[in-house]
Amino acid sequence: MESKNVTMVVHSGDFDKIMSAFIVGNGFLSMGFPVTLFFTFWGLMALRYKGFKKAPLSRMNMFGLGRFMIKQRVKKYNVASLDELALNFRKLGGEIIACTMTMELMGIKEEDLRTDLVSEFATVGKYCYVTKDADISLFI
Repeated sequence: MESKNVTMVVHSGDFDKIMSAFIVGNGFLSMGFPVTLFFTFWGLMALRYKGFKKAPLSRMNMFGLGRFMIKQRVKKYNVASLDELALNFRKLGGEIIACTMTMELMGIKEEDLRTDLVSEFATVGKYCYVTKDADISLFI
């Protein structure tokens, strides 16, 4: 089977959407597909140190109670945590590009972002270059 390229724009910084991006990304990586995630705008905020810890749920956050309940269910059903999913994504060879234009707009410096996750700092041009030959392209 020929390896297919997968790219994703991760625009949301919501806990459940970030988690979905890494679950889908890890799924494709486990099938041997190269995967690149392009984090921009609110998605980029999740890559800050403590970003995963502060990310709200997209719905029913209820001042953090909903997020707490989801995390309890993740533990109960032995699902990998968001941090584990992200680190496994990188270990499996997944690439994470941090959008430098968003960084400038939001006043984020390279040292503000997790170096264990970000593989490259680049503009949307890099994402476009990678995506032009992608077989699958998603937006979260």
